[in-house]
Amino acid sequence: MSSALSDISKENLITYKLVVVGDGGVGKSAITIQFFQKMFVPDYDPTIEDSYIQHAEIDGEWCILDVLDTAGQEEFSAMREQYMRTGDGFLIVYSVTDKASYDNVRSFHTQILRVKDRESYPMILVANKVDLVHQRKIAEDQGRDLANQLKIPYIETSAKDPPLNIDAAFHEVVRVIRQHPVEKTQRRKKRRSKINKGKCVVL
Repeated sequence: MSSALSDISKENLITYKLVVVGDGGVGKSAITIQFFQKMFVPDYDPTIEDSYIQHAEIDGEWCILDVLDTAGQEEFSAMREQYMRTGDGFLIVYSVTDKASYDNVRSFHTQILRVKDRESYPMILVANKVDLVHQRKIAEDQGRDLANQLKIPYIETSAKDPPLNIDAAFHEVVRVIRQHPVEKTQRRKKRRSKINKGKCVVL
């Protein structure tokens, strides 16, 4: 994989800025760390903001994933609009063991659309902690119904080893972004890198 990466690193790879949102304690950090570091972190330590970057091959196309793991606590809610403005796609996460986190999905969805000033935007609904079968309060049907109402894809995950659908969740957001019209900022990024590439040739 490293040789393939070295070959394509010279090309202009698109960067997808993905943002993981949801209530505190739903497993946003566990999902993100499992995706990037392939390990499960059982202890809950409230996140303020963590950023992770890596190359990924999704459906045969290489890209750069820039993932922001955000704070779910209400005291950090003032920061939400700032990171929502920068995101290309969002994973809205709730815990199947926590009904309040499920009920709050709509407010995250509404706020993202308001900040983006769009009627739709690349997002998926992530039902996390499905390994906790006996503590489950939100059935799969309820999650799918909510996702259908919001018109976004639905996926069930567990960050616990062995993980379930962790890679699939992040890859699905990228697919949704690719199906949406290209953002102006992305086009600017492409143009800028092409201009820089041209300068290198001249030099």
